[in-house]
Amino acid sequence: MPMYQPTGRRRVGDMKFDVGSGGQVLDLDTAVKDGILGGGDGLICGGGVGVVAEKLDLKKMIEELESIEIPSVFICPISLEPMQDPVTLCTGQTYERSNILKWFSLGHYTCPTTMQELWDDSVTPNKTLQQLICSWFSQKYLAMKKRSEDVQGRVLEILETLKKVKGQARVQALKELRQVVTAHASAKNTVVDNGGVALITSLLGPFTSHAVGSEAIGTLVNLDLSSEANTILMQPAKISLMVDMLNEGSIETKINCTKLIEVLMEGKDLESENVSSLSLVVGLLRLVKDKRHCNGVLPGLSLLKTICSHESVRNSVVSVGAVPQLIELLPNLNHECLELALHILEVLSTLPEGRQALKDCPKTIPCVVRLLMKVSESCTQLALSILWAVCKLAPDECASLAVEAGLAAKLLLVIQSGCNPVLKQRAAELLKLCSLNYTATIFISKCKLTRTIQ
Repeated sequence: MPMYQPTGRRRVGDMKFDVGSGGQVLDLDTAVKDGILGGGDGLICGGGVGVVAEKLDLKKMIEELESIEIPSVFICPISLEPMQDPVTLCTGQTYERSNILKWFSLGHYTCPTTMQELWDDSVTPNKTLQQLICSWFSQKYLAMKKRSEDVQGRVLEILETLKKVKGQARVQALKELRQVVTAHASAKNTVVDNGGVALITSLLGPFTSHAVGSEAIGTLVNLDLSSEANTILMQPAKISLMVDMLNEGSIETKINCTKLIEVLMEGKDLESENVSSLSLVVGLLRLVKDKRHCNGVLPGLSLLKTICSHESVRNSVVSVGAVPQLIELLPNLNHECLELALHILEVLSTLPEGRQALKDCPKTIPCVVRLLMKVSESCTQLALSILWAVCKLAPDECASLAVEAGLAAKLLLVIQSGCNPVLKQRAAELLKLCSLNYTATIFISKCKLTRTIQ
């Protein structure tokens, strides 16, 4: 059972509490003087002291303020949760009433904190501490509400401004809206609930400047968009603008465009000429290859994977040279990005053009062989599928290259490992294919594990 040991003084920020041995505040006047109770602003709950506070529900306030740091003197030593109805035992220790009564109901007649036997099992309401708890939460809650209302009011002002202004004034208004939406969760709801999505979406079109488009998309990507908004944003002119900015914008704009396009493509058919355009694929490849900004690799590969899930555009991806560019990236990718890249290559290997591109790239076999049994079972499975496609295409040429790169030894490791049976079967088939060009003696020598272990 969690226990909390109270000490003589508590501090949260600049607020101090004088605490007795039972964890209760002894001097309410000092608490008021120190500002804990708001300097007598009528916020004290309990006992009918404050008109405003009477309308506030302490439980609700505690739930909504769960993320803030709470003074330790307000915490029940049993549940480690804020107390709403504190009571004090004869030992001087204070607990939440329901928690200490449950302790008693279990047959315990000791103080949970000190483990002293109780000479009196009565509990005394700690009204002073209860008032202090209620007042503290009231202040925090009302301050939070005021900040939220201020944010909502500012969002409404910006939306009204956007209906009237143009040019640089529009850019500035959008910039401020993006900053507010990024910083405050309540601002997102205000934008959505007050027609902000439709307003921002209407600003995107064939004649939209990149400055306006960048700020608008930076806002939209942080909002929960309805299916209706998604449909509007999938219009060719709007997608075309996003693709242009993906190719020419700042790194932040490129990433935002990438994320928004992926959201729009979820569950959609790629009939739009703009979405399946070579320009989009080229822009994504530039993004994932940008060594100056590694934060673009993951969203870029993620969208590229989504695009490749549609058969109609796979040939386009191969035609712009995606295969050798992705192979070049493999050695430097983290595990998450590596799995995405291998998935894309595996999907492209289902095309004749994709298999040929993999075979023609001199780094394909050594890079992919190196990844077997190195990262994860999923990556091993994808790598095996790619190697099978390449070696099957030209067994005489590619199987020999793969064996020289250490494939045979790696395949034996897969077969002897705890991988799933399907993976082991594929490894066995590939091992058999690779052995066709060698005598038994030579092939056995190629299967030595020392090289792989090194």
